[in-house]
Amino acid sequence: MLLGRRRERAVFDELLDAVRSGESRALVVRGEPGIGKSALLDHVTMRAAGCRVLTAAGVQSEMELAFAGLHQLCLPFTDRLGGLPDPQRAALEIAMGTREGPPPDRFRVGLAVLNLLAEVATEAPLVCAVDDALWVDRASLQALAFAARRLRNESVALVFATREPEPAELTGLPTLDVTGLADEDARALLGTVLLGPVDEPVRDRIIAEARGNPLALLELAPAPDTPGEAPLPARMEEHYRRRLAAFGAHTRLLVLVAAADPTGNPVLLWRAAERLMIPASVLAPAAAAGLIEIGPRVRFRHPLVRSAIYAAAPGVDRQRAHAALAEATDREQDPDRFAWHCGQAVEGPDDEIAERLERSAGQAMARGGLAAAASFLRRSAELTGDPARQAGRTLKAAKCSLEAGSPDSALALIALAEAGAPDKVRRAQAALLRARVAFVRNRDAAASPLLRAAAADLEEIDPELARITYLESVSAAMFAGTLGGDQLREAALAARAGPPAPDPPRAADLLLDGLALRFTEGYPAALPLLRSAVVAFRDGPSVGPEAARWLWLACTTSAQVWDFASWQRLAGRFVRLTRENGALATLPVALNARMAAHVLAGDLTAAAELLDQLRAATDATTARPFAPLGELLLAAWRGAAAETEALAEATIADARGRGEGAGLVAVGWARAVLHNGRGEYAAAADAAASEDHDPPVLGFPPWGILAELVEAATRAGRPERAAAALERLATATTAAGTAWARGIEERSRALTVDGPAAEEHYRAAIDLLGDTPLRGEQARAHLLYGEWLRRVGRRADAREQLRVAHAEFADRGMGGFAERAAGELATTGETARRGAAAPGGRLTAQEAQIARLAREGLSNAEIGERLFLSPRTVEWHLHKIFAKLRITSRRDLRR
Repeated sequence: MLLGRRRERAVFDELLDAVRSGESRALVVRGEPGIGKSALLDHVTMRAAGCRVLTAAGVQSEMELAFAGLHQLCLPFTDRLGGLPDPQRAALEIAMGTREGPPPDRFRVGLAVLNLLAEVATEAPLVCAVDDALWVDRASLQALAFAARRLRNESVALVFATREPEPAELTGLPTLDVTGLADEDARALLGTVLLGPVDEPVRDRIIAEARGNPLALLELAPAPDTPGEAPLPARMEEHYRRRLAAFGAHTRLLVLVAAADPTGNPVLLWRAAERLMIPASVLAPAAAAGLIEIGPRVRFRHPLVRSAIYAAAPGVDRQRAHAALAEATDREQDPDRFAWHCGQAVEGPDDEIAERLERSAGQAMARGGLAAAASFLRRSAELTGDPARQAGRTLKAAKCSLEAGSPDSALALIALAEAGAPDKVRRAQAALLRARVAFVRNRDAAASPLLRAAAADLEEIDPELARITYLESVSAAMFAGTLGGDQLREAALAARAGPPAPDPPRAADLLLDGLALRFTEGYPAALPLLRSAVVAFRDGPSVGPEAARWLWLACTTSAQVWDFASWQRLAGRFVRLTRENGALATLPVALNARMAAHVLAGDLTAAAELLDQLRAATDATTARPFAPLGELLLAAWRGAAAETEALAEATIADARGRGEGAGLVAVGWARAVLHNGRGEYAAAADAAASEDHDPPVLGFPPWGILAELVEAATRAGRPERAAAALERLATATTAAGTAWARGIEERSRALTVDGPAAEEHYRAAIDLLGDTPLRGEQARAHLLYGEWLRRVGRRADAREQLRVAHAEFADRGMGGFAERAAGELATTGETARRGAAAPGGRLTAQEAQIARLAREGLSNAEIGERLFLSPRTVEWHLHKIFAKLRITSRRDLRR
């Protein structure tokens, strides 16, 4: 029975009603230990009439075992895995250890869990309750949190209970904060455990010290002399330790074995008891006292009981308990848990157990459990006698921690390895890891010098790795941009002085040498190498994780050399590879690069579709692009001032907070486009000139910003500024010589001259840009030419150019430029045509995206994979789409 808790019960009643009606819900129940979270989870599962209920609980000692939590939830449904799309089925089976294969992406595992839960819920609404989520292994929690974020209309509820603060994986999910009982309810609960009369002052003191915590009222009330100065969890643990101390040595030891075993399997407990030659009957006093319950599973009265017992036990007793559990564990069926118990059963170096733990780390990595692998390797290192091997295993643990998203843990392990006086090789490896941690934490000016120093240390040891590290140093300096001072030139100089490229060079070698030359000798000198690098990436391997590693930089280099076709091709491959490889944390970066290419091509519809996918990816994975260039440019070309400015302000705050100049450049470019489109030339000139854009940051071409500056400064009456920008722009366009480059130069040059020369430049720009896919840029050439014709009095000719420009802008959704063209047409005496209402305008953005993908022939499962939704949710959306469009089938969508 729950006393009080009216607010909490109302929340759970609404959750159950929603799930029964076909909706889905996720909820994080937060509160201090003993506040009643587990009781509330019991309440919701007991009230879930008509629903299927799944329960799981995190155990502190099981945090080191990859996907242990998923085993609890998903193991009963392994017969349903055949219904999952093949990539998801493979990811989940590898994660659960029932299939061999490359390590699965953790987010693809999460998508598989989402679809598995949705499939199970087709028979009856499904309620999943996960208690003690802070102790669920990280790999499982990431997968469950991913699924929770993408629940929509599957009739699934995912409820987590955890202490405050909640694990980072659960941040952002809906929460229910559980506080103490009201005074009246607390007194009622206290009355159920007081066995005799108690003075009112004593009763008041117990209630005041418990602060409404039900467990404190139930446990501490019978012992009112328990001191109340310590924090409540500490007092509770001390209380349980005192109770345990009253039992005999054998009882305490067997209770400790139960506390050290996270499985809760009574058969395993009895086997361990046999190894210790302790009769099972010695548990009777602890069971009678209510501390432990032996049933189908071994359960403790409260997680604090388990932690108190384990923490209070002498080290030698803990080792005996783990040794007994290791002997009782089937090493063939459960090698990881066997190795873990073995590792905890010894104190000093033991090379055999250290090697066994290292093998378990490899198995965890093969399943994608990087956090678990780091724990195995850390313990393996602690048990390693040889200092060199110990340092190597510690650094491997640090690498796993970093890749698992725990840079702080990685730093601690790096420091531990360095403290052991490692050899030259290990010192170089440690320096590289430390530099990569700096880059992951903040892509600011601090990372590039560290990477540069690490590369120098690696030159004699591993020249190829040294070159890759120099490329990391250069790219880190590009992230920092103008906020990094001279770091970019220094990184480039160091790279040029480093080991030469192998023969034949790899694509990454050409890229490194080209960028190093670009930032030391200038653009014209580097252009041939940069072009060779782009070609090498374009024609190089197009499958596998390594093929995608440097594609983000290859895309921006394509823009640097004015090769739009390669940019489109490489960006498309980048998106495809990240999806195929399941590298969903990288997907926002790939989508950002593809979006920017679509925007410059004038295909805002395709860019908007990718924006929907990008938002779904960032929502599901909490990853984000380096700088949201694609999203910023899309809003700017649409003429959406409020949206552009809101995104710009958020990007600036994030960029300055992290020391990333790349974000500032993206904002400057987008603002300049927006204001030029709206005819706000002074604001556009200020935006384009707000940052020093040479050298480029992250490969964002200063050329685009310089072209905006030429137009804005000319129209704002700043001819000297325009001339200076044109001179810098022409340096690149003349060297590049592509139709894109020459077209932009001709258009910009036309703005700075008068008479027949201006007309020649405008016509040349229109012709050259007509040979490219850049429809928006060509339309801007028509617009500028029409504006010039109107100013020189050739109104009829002006109308012809302005009609073309307006039609292109209006058809492509370029609102700001369309209004500017309409205004110019009006001054010639003509009213611009109004655009027809967009088909499907009644659909939401997500519905329109699903409709387009369905029209292209994608199945519900394929659409779900693309948008991180379950097939059931896709089907639900399609029913709504059909109703809104008054159609009955996918075939009708093609009309």
